[in-house]
Amino acid sequence: MKKFLMVALLLVTIVFAGCGGGDNAKPEESKITIGLDDEYAPMGFKNEQNEIIGFDVDLAKEAAKRLGSQVEFKAIDWNSKEAELKSGRIDIIWNGLDITPERQENMLFSDPYMDNRQIVFVKKGNDQGIHSEADLAGKTVGTQAGSTAEAYVDKNAALKDSFREFKTYGDYVSAFMDLENGRIDALICDEIVGRYAMSKQGDKFDALDVTVGPVSQFGFAFRKDNTALRDKVQKVFDEMVKDGTAKKISEQWFGADLIKKK
Repeated sequence: MKKFLMVALLLVTIVFAGCGGGDNAKPEESKITIGLDDEYAPMGFKNEQNEIIGFDVDLAKEAAKRLGSQVEFKAIDWNSKEAELKSGRIDIIWNGLDITPERQENMLFSDPYMDNRQIVFVKKGNDQGIHSEADLAGKTVGTQAGSTAEAYVDKNAALKDSFREFKTYGDYVSAFMDLENGRIDALICDEIVGRYAMSKQGDKFDALDVTVGPVSQFGFAFRKDNTALRDKVQKVFDEMVKDGTAKKISEQWFGADLIKKK
């Protein structure tokens, strides 16, 4: 009987160990919730199947995969993004977010991963000697109404007065159409938006390495006290840059490597 009881106890111990009890238990898989404006193509937007896709979405998915975490993308009111983050309803804002001193007071940022600049686009093979902002003098120049570029030009009377004409458009689709048809000589456009538009319209335009106005930088943001998550995400993102994965994703969306190097 004693031998039988010992065998029974041994079997029970083995069963409990095999069920993952104690220190051998597998930890529950974590989840990271990322807030974004789901109408900001190409950074994060809904496709025809109502799925959230985009450049930043692909970067975030790869980072979460390397962390062994699930990831959820949550559309938020962009005007309330800081409150969404602070409340814990989202863990990260990863959506073409400019790093500014005001935002740094309320959010913890990653290192800058991308420059956000306004550059000049022209019809393919027709750079017209435009190598700097000053070379736009005498040209018919366009941009989107309400854009950063329009605000910059409007604040710089000397630059605006140097143009032959300054046209604004309700959207960049119309602006690129006029550029293709020769109704404007040059288009000032957000680089990421412009390069994405180029990738969808074939080999019709050239993006000139001419910056117009100040350059800002993109970062992904965390709750002010969440340094642990920020450091983990930063580490895997740095690995993505080092091994070329981030570059590959950028080239898929923009036809160019726009990832900022350290």
